[in-house]
Amino acid sequence: MRPICLLLAIVLAAAFTAVKAQEKAPLAFRFAQERLDDSMVVLSMHVGIGPQARLYALASSPSEALYSELIFDSLSAVRLKGAPRVTGPLSRERDADLDAEVSFHTDSVVWQQSVRALRSDSLVIRGSLRYICKTGPSFVNGEESFRFSLLPEPASLSAGSTAWREASLWWVFFAAFAGGLLALLTPCVYSMIPVTVSFFTNRSTDRAQGIRNAMYYAVSIVGIFTLLGFLITVVFGPAALNNLATNWLANLFFFVLFLVFGISFLGAFDINLPASWMNRSDARAGTTSFGGIFFMALTLVLVSFSCTGPIIGNLLVLAARGSYLGPLVGMFGFSLALALPFALFAFFPSKLNILGKAGGWLNAVKVSLGFLELALALKFLSNADLVKGWRLLDREVFLSLWIVLFLLLGIYLLGKLKFHHDDELPKNDFGLPYLSVTRLFFAIASLSFAAYMVPGLWGAPLKAIGAFLPPMGTQDYILSTAQTGKSIPPSSNAGEAALPHPVKYYERMRIYEPEVVRTYGMTTYFDYEEALSVARKLKKPLMLDFTGINCVNCRKMEAEVWSDPEVMRRLKEDFVIVSLYVDVQDIELPDAEHYYSEALGKKVMTLGDKHADMQVTRFQANSQPYYFFLDNKEQWLLSEGYGYDPDILQFIQLLDRAKGRFVQ
Repeated sequence: MRPICLLLAIVLAAAFTAVKAQEKAPLAFRFAQERLDDSMVVLSMHVGIGPQARLYALASSPSEALYSELIFDSLSAVRLKGAPRVTGPLSRERDADLDAEVSFHTDSVVWQQSVRALRSDSLVIRGSLRYICKTGPSFVNGEESFRFSLLPEPASLSAGSTAWREASLWWVFFAAFAGGLLALLTPCVYSMIPVTVSFFTNRSTDRAQGIRNAMYYAVSIVGIFTLLGFLITVVFGPAALNNLATNWLANLFFFVLFLVFGISFLGAFDINLPASWMNRSDARAGTTSFGGIFFMALTLVLVSFSCTGPIIGNLLVLAARGSYLGPLVGMFGFSLALALPFALFAFFPSKLNILGKAGGWLNAVKVSLGFLELALALKFLSNADLVKGWRLLDREVFLSLWIVLFLLLGIYLLGKLKFHHDDELPKNDFGLPYLSVTRLFFAIASLSFAAYMVPGLWGAPLKAIGAFLPPMGTQDYILSTAQTGKSIPPSSNAGEAALPHPVKYYERMRIYEPEVVRTYGMTTYFDYEEALSVARKLKKPLMLDFTGINCVNCRKMEAEVWSDPEVMRRLKEDFVIVSLYVDVQDIELPDAEHYYSEALGKKVMTLGDKHADMQVTRFQANSQPYYFFLDNKEQWLLSEGYGYDPDILQFIQLLDRAKGRFVQ
């Protein structure tokens, strides 16, 4: 009897719809949204129902004869939490026309759907309400589309997110300030300090004017460099700067740039800006007005470019982390350190004699920076090599080059290696050359660092610098776990060993497997669908690890957090893990899987683009590392993802919460 009733209901609904195709349902729709807390928004759909009309309720079971339905698109569906809530009287009776029990609303009803959305999220929830309404004997069905725009609320960001962003900017500031102090020790800048300060104090009518002019000079230096950071941000934008870290062409450019700077610092040649720029700036310099002093500061910036340029280049790469404030804060910190001695010595000109003469020790600083520039150049070349898969700088090759560079630096600091612009070492009372204690300690540090890297040639993890090295998968020879003495955390889950071996993309991607994964024998996948299938088969939650080949913070999380025995035990026993690399550009997707991504603004043709688009569109995040947890129905286990935070206890609590909310 039931199948006949259902068939009759469908036929009647279709017939009445055809007859009443032009009849408008007596319904009035209103949509609203309200934030419930830091991670949840409630979407409300208010429906006013006209007199003598019935709006069939949302289906409570498959046996309902007629029912309305809330439909969300696939991108919005992953954000839903729970079933819709109903507010308003609900009636249930037997419909004579359908000969079946039906549930319906009269007068009005409100349907509310909870959606996972952080205050910092920017997303659109789309869908439609498909309804069936009855007025008298007439049935009318229809569809009302809705679109909710959830905009970020910067002033109400979660405390953790805000704290991390502020900490990140403070770190950029202090790193840039240290870079400015380092720039002071270069010959181009150091030699200018006593000359410039003496010029202001000698040419001023009184001490107050000298101090004021020196302060104008220092403020001008800060203003020029900060303006440079502002212009770079405006022209290129934070996203473009952030993308430089993974673009192979950009990394090749940085490799060439730092290689040239490094060779220059070693004394092969000098890099100077066009003389016409400096001449024009110098012609406008003077001490009688702020404008003249500003051009004196500009002259210093131009003249010192050969020494400050490489440091600024490093700074901009460091500060380009996707925030408009990064370059601004970085350049402000750098210029503040650079301008500080000009202001201080203007207040205390009698202390100028503590600077001493610009001599051989400044050349030693410059050569040391040259070795460091060459080491950084190799890092950029390694980034491009990893993205393109050239295998030019495998891990042992990279380590060999770094070991040689830091050995040579240590030998140079000991005075056993000289370049053409180096002075002789100072001599003691007996006429013998000697090393200063400071120089000796720097030599010890350089040689010790080289010695520390040597075991890495045989597969030692080198945890302190592991985030900056090519992945362990690129190394040809690795000592076994037993030989290295690395202990593997005990596992109480015998089924973990039964994880199916990764298949899709494994042969190409296995070289990027994190060192901790290989060390502890953990299984990770590189394809979302394959990992989801395994998770469903084993009835385990799925952990999505959005990562990157050249992501330093990803390697730090793996080396410092994943390697913790308690973390590793949970990862191996409780989760199926898929590592989704967003910067793999040499793995082409099949033609049938190509599509256009509005989020990326281009056609998705590679595996990296596919993962990047997934992270932005489905999870509204675009930084790495980022971790999300899903159940077997691809629903979120936690209301938000987890970004870079090397707090082991907090990560353990995160894993426990995700596991606790998983229902098999």
